[in-house]
Amino acid sequence: MTRGRFLDVFVIVALASMPYWMTAIGGYTALATQVVVMGLAAMSLNFLLGFTGVLSFGHAAYFGLGGYGTAMAIKYWNFGTLPAMVVGLATATLAAIVIGGLIVRRRGVYFAMVTIAFGQVFYFIAYRWNEVTGGDDGLSGWSRQSLDLGFANIDIVKDEKAFYYFVLVVFAVCAAAMARLIASPLGRSLVAIRENERRARFLGLNIERRIWLSFVISCFFVSIAGALFALLNNFIDPRALRFDQSGNFVIMAVMGGMRSFWGPLFGAAIFVALSDFVSSRTENWMFFIGLVFVLVVRFFPRGLLGVITRGARA
Repeated sequence: MTRGRFLDVFVIVALASMPYWMTAIGGYTALATQVVVMGLAAMSLNFLLGFTGVLSFGHAAYFGLGGYGTAMAIKYWNFGTLPAMVVGLATATLAAIVIGGLIVRRRGVYFAMVTIAFGQVFYFIAYRWNEVTGGDDGLSGWSRQSLDLGFANIDIVKDEKAFYYFVLVVFAVCAAAMARLIASPLGRSLVAIRENERRARFLGLNIERRIWLSFVISCFFVSIAGALFALLNNFIDPRALRFDQSGNFVIMAVMGGMRSFWGPLFGAAIFVALSDFVSSRTENWMFFIGLVFVLVVRFFPRGLLGVITRGARA
C-alpha cells in the first residue's frame, strides 16, 4: 500500500470513528463536527490556493452567505434542512460567479485585497440589516430540522452523533468531488497555472477562465461548509463573514500543508482543537495560535502533513 493510499484509509477510519475517540480524549461530539466543517472550509480554500496558486482573503464571505442563506430559509420560509442548504449554497455560488468575473484579471496581492473588499461589503450588509439578519446579535430563533428522506426520518436535531454523520456524509461527497476535479484535465491545468502561468498561457490555456472556474468551485464548496456551520450552531452572525475568518481558513490550509490534499483538514483539526483547549484557559488564546502558526511556517514550510506525505502525491 502506497503512502498516499495509507493516508486515505487513515483519514477515513479516523473521521468515521471520531465521535467515539474524541470523547475518550476529553473532547465532545460537537467539537468533532466542527473539525469536519472547518476542514471542509479549509480544503475548499486550498482548491484555489494550493492547487491553483491564487490567494483569497475573502472566502469567509461565501462561507457566511451559505450560512445566512440556510438560516433564513429555515427561519423565514420554514424550509427543511436540505432545501435550506440548497438556498444557501445557491446564494453564495451566484455571488461568487458575479464577483469572480469582476476580479479574475487581478493577480497576487491585488486579487487578495479585492476579495477582502467584496467580503467586507457582505459583512457590513449583515451587520447593518438588523430586520433581516439580526445585525450584530446574529440570526437566532431557528433550528435545523430532522431529515425526511421519505422512507426514513433521521433525527439530527437532538442526536448529535446523527448530525455528525450527516455532516460527514456531506464532507465525503465534497471531498470526493474535489479529488476527482483535481485529477481531471481541469485540475491538471490549474496546477500548471500554479507552477508557471506564463508557460500555461503559451500552451494555449485560457488562464482567466480557469482561475474563474477554480474560484467559483472553491466558493461553492466553502458555502456548503458555511451552511453546515450554521446548522451546527443553530445560529449565524456577521463574524462568519468577516475577513479574519478568511484568515483562519488560510492558517488552517498553510499549517496542514497547502499542496497536500488532506493537509488543510489536518490543519483545521489542530486549529479547532487547540483553539477550544486554549480559549477555555485564557483570553489571549489567539497569541498561542499565532505562535504555533509561526513555528510551523518557520520549521515546516510544506505544512505538518506536507512533511509526512512528501513524495506521496500532490
